[in-house]
Amino acid sequence: MSQDQPSPEDALADAQTQVNDMVDQVRAAAKAEVAKDDSAAAVQMPVFDTTAVAKQARTIDLLSDVNLNVKIELGRTRLLVEDVLKLAAGAIVELDKLAGDPVDVYVNDRHVARGEVLVLNDNFCVRINEILAPTAEGTVAA
Repeated sequence: MSQDQPSPEDALADAQTQVNDMVDQVRAAAKAEVAKDDSAAAVQMPVFDTTAVAKQARTIDLLSDVNLNVKIELGRTRLLVEDVLKLAAGAIVELDKLAGDPVDVYVNDRHVARGEVLVLNDNFCVRINEILAPTAEGTVAA
């Protein structure tokens, strides 16, 4: 190593000094910003009416025991009655959707959402990925 080149330890110490100087500058700038913000007027928080929330909770409670018919459609197919009569345990029925395609969720025969089939604790379940927007006629847009 030549005399005019600093040792790695000296170079590291110089770099650490530069980093410390930059950190001090950032801290000083942050303190100045905080001081400027403290001089600003206090923010007024809105007052929320808790009676409206309680009233809404009671309204939703009225619906808690309403039965809805929920269907999950994995896919569709057309079969002749003859082919349906030939079905037995272990028979394979080909559907119009591929494995991994989203399934359709119907509530009271209205298409409301799409999701994916999952297995959770040895049970099948559906994770809702998309809730469909209602249209003007009251049906749901696909």
